[in-house]
Amino acid sequence: MKIALAQVNPTVGDLENNTRRILAFVKRARDEGADLVVCPEMAIVGYPPMDLLLKKALVKKNLEKLEEIARASANIGIVCGFVSRNEAGGAPLLHNSAALCHGGKVVATVHKSLLPTYDIFDERRYFEPSVGVKPVEFQGVKIGLSICEDIWNDRTFWPRPMYPHDPIEDLVARGAEILINISASPFVVGRPEMKARMLANVARRHKIPLVAVNQVGGNTGILFEGGSTCFNSKGEVVARAKSFEEDFLIFDTEAASCPVRSWPHGDAAMLYAALVMGTRDYMRKCGFKTAVIGVSGGIDSALVAAIAVDALGAESVFGVFMPSRYSSERSRDDALALARNLGIGLRIISIENIFKKYLDALKGAFKGRDEDVTEENIQARIRGNVLMAMSNKFGDLVLATGNKSELAVGYCTLYGDMSGGLTVIGDVPKTTVYELAGHVNREREIIPAGILKKPPSAELRPNQTDQDTLPPYEELDPILKLYIEESADRDEIVARGHDARLVDRVLKMVDRNEYKRRQAAPCLRVTAKAFGFGRRFPIAQGWR
Repeated sequence: MKIALAQVNPTVGDLENNTRRILAFVKRARDEGADLVVCPEMAIVGYPPMDLLLKKALVKKNLEKLEEIARASANIGIVCGFVSRNEAGGAPLLHNSAALCHGGKVVATVHKSLLPTYDIFDERRYFEPSVGVKPVEFQGVKIGLSICEDIWNDRTFWPRPMYPHDPIEDLVARGAEILINISASPFVVGRPEMKARMLANVARRHKIPLVAVNQVGGNTGILFEGGSTCFNSKGEVVARAKSFEEDFLIFDTEAASCPVRSWPHGDAAMLYAALVMGTRDYMRKCGFKTAVIGVSGGIDSALVAAIAVDALGAESVFGVFMPSRYSSERSRDDALALARNLGIGLRIISIENIFKKYLDALKGAFKGRDEDVTEENIQARIRGNVLMAMSNKFGDLVLATGNKSELAVGYCTLYGDMSGGLTVIGDVPKTTVYELAGHVNREREIIPAGILKKPPSAELRPNQTDQDTLPPYEELDPILKLYIEESADRDEIVARGHDARLVDRVLKMVDRNEYKRRQAAPCLRVTAKAFGFGRRFPIAQGWR
């Protein structure tokens, strides 16, 4: 059998465009002699649709689009993810489903059995699970068709499976001769390799081929790497699609070899590719064509500018350098050098006169009080207002440049450097920012050496550095990883070798700055626990 992998990049809720993309892949599969074309989980609606699923009109339209796709199956089989109604009644009212279409109609439908409710997932809110599974038949072959999470419960791979039963075991026990899994499995650094090992184990354990087709693209802050892969009955990779872009390939179960695309090599390359894709898709799917960035001469804004250029092209990225009395000539020179290296436009707008007017206006109210973080924040907020003015006037999207370390401990200013429509590196720790900068400079100097060498500074007071306020990032980031991504408590973090007083200080900063993160622009999720709807903590709370 020739099986085409249609690695689709859908836009959540854009059923017309998603269907056009699916049908274009179907036509290509038919033209290239495929017997069956496989699309990802919920390809018609896009994933994750969240509360769009509560809109009855969207569900109805998605069923109409499935009929349109089925009509294209006159002489080819199509597997496509969609949303079906729960005909048994009760609540939830929907199923997360996959249709097998052939001969111009839907010939079989399967529902997702295991519905995740952890991290970013909330499928029990919308879907009823399948009450049982059985293979579907196509061209005399029994196909074990499953949806994403259903294949993630192999008891021989996971030390502690999350669910009491394994749908894949049931499909094999009922005679499945090949496994097909359609998914919308989000990207996290290191997960694509782990996922490949897990899927290989499934194929090897059951001694039958496995086709895994994953969604690709960014939908708001959730990223999907694609990397759709086919395994033979020995668990060996025999076909693989590209990562971080739409792709199409045909897996011939009788052929000796099929295309095996290469992935970015190393975590830094994989992470950078994910951030580029996420930035490009966020801009495109939200209707923006150009981006504006506050270029400070620091490493965070330099990295964001490099990502934006690779995502959008230099002609679509604009920088603004906004010096005050505390900005150094070195930062100005570094900002200009970065703009030249990237080929982007850079406008210099001094905020000094505006800052003076603020200080004059507040002089009476602040009489008798020394300058402190208040005056620092005024500068940051002036810069935020300048960037938002540029956005309003020219239709640019402001890309915020804060990193995960800063957002975690509140080393950022509401309505200042947090202003923007997307926080590109908001899930990237500061130490990883430097690793990504090295990746950017792997062939030639793009981020100037001066930016990489100088101590990080917000330049909001004389001779300021980040370490005046924060621990060294080499000490801070491991504590943040344990606390945020691994949910380790205070005593466990100390037991891992971290200074108790430092741990207490860091955890206090994280806990008391939840209100800032709740108001931040969405960030691109690349770690196991990003700030956003995958991490849900109350603002007003007393647990310490």
